[in-house]
Amino acid sequence: MATDSVFQTGIAFVGTGFVADYYMTTLKNHPNLRLVGAYDHNPAQLTRFSRFYGVRAYESFEALLADPDITVVVNLTNPESHFAVSRRALEAGKHIYSEKPLAMRVEDAETLVAFASERGLTAASAPANALSPAHAAVANALRAGEIGRPQLIYAEMEDGAVFRDRWQTWQSRSGAPWPGLHEFEIGCTLEHAGYALSWLVSLFGAVDSITAFSTLAFSDKGEDTAGHGLGPDFSVGCLNFRSGPVARLTCGLAAPRDRSLTILGDKGTIVVRDLWDHTSSVRIEKVGQPRRFIEKIAGRLEHTIGKALPLRPSPGRPLRISVPKLQLPRYPSRIDFCGGIAVHAEAIKAGKAPFFSGHVALHITEAALALSNAGNAAASYRMRSSFSPPAVV
Repeated sequence: MATDSVFQTGIAFVGTGFVADYYMTTLKNHPNLRLVGAYDHNPAQLTRFSRFYGVRAYESFEALLADPDITVVVNLTNPESHFAVSRRALEAGKHIYSEKPLAMRVEDAETLVAFASERGLTAASAPANALSPAHAAVANALRAGEIGRPQLIYAEMEDGAVFRDRWQTWQSRSGAPWPGLHEFEIGCTLEHAGYALSWLVSLFGAVDSITAFSTLAFSDKGEDTAGHGLGPDFSVGCLNFRSGPVARLTCGLAAPRDRSLTILGDKGTIVVRDLWDHTSSVRIEKVGQPRRFIEKIAGRLEHTIGKALPLRPSPGRPLRISVPKLQLPRYPSRIDFCGGIAVHAEAIKAGKAPFFSGHVALHITEAALALSNAGNAAASYRMRSSFSPPAVV
């Protein structure tokens, strides 16, 4: 990693828990970033992180904010702290890049975006998975009209029944425990919906309205969670986009792992295998195109034996994806986490705002909150926020 600060943007991490290791793993992909230091209100956690990575540990949040070498504060604290930490960073004249969600209340997210704008700063938010080669391949195919006009989209954010696994033993590279209990309390929708929403709003633009349902389907997640108020572990919402398409987004913490995206157009279909994979396979199938020989054989075999095959060849052809040589976390979180910060830094140097900042970050946050807070009855919600960049389609 380069060390010439003339060509680098100084950043600092606030929060050095489990997710901070993902950012450290991918930091080396972006020589335009220089990690100046980190702070955590938990001294033991800060010591563990700073010693493992050889990173400067600030003695206080105030000391970090007072450092003129820091341009962007990367907010990796727990979701309940996102608003307060980001607000203080903006007050200190720092740009912010926050883990999702931007805030736990729409009103607070609106405050951050407005405050940043008033001060000539940018408030950007994770996730960065829509900055991937897989996303670029899909966007190019849609622009070229390869499946005609998109009409219907299915987005899956199922993470499997992790609460039945030995999650208490999971640790990051530097030894930070996975905050399973806290994630169960927040709910899987606020933790995961953003990964699908980042793709959806960048491809199809602003959401006009959402009809959603959420619930806590599995209230017993083990003795370590007894007595804690747990958030919803299932949600489903139908999103009406102003550009025309409709999407169904499902988030769950029980069904088998599935992070796929299916885009159905009037002339074909695009399927993304895994939205958490920077170089995920993407396949396209056009209406009326001949089936491949192996697909025909599989179909005939199923008719012959009278049942579906456990493994079936995927329909269509793969889209060509440019696969850069990057350092990525291990499966399943194969996302270039620092990619969003790097784009943010370049936009700041150019005097521009990155796409996933301001009103777009607010829009994604509002949609995730609408899905998570839908309660035990389906409800219609009209989005308060919007943004001007046009959709791909």
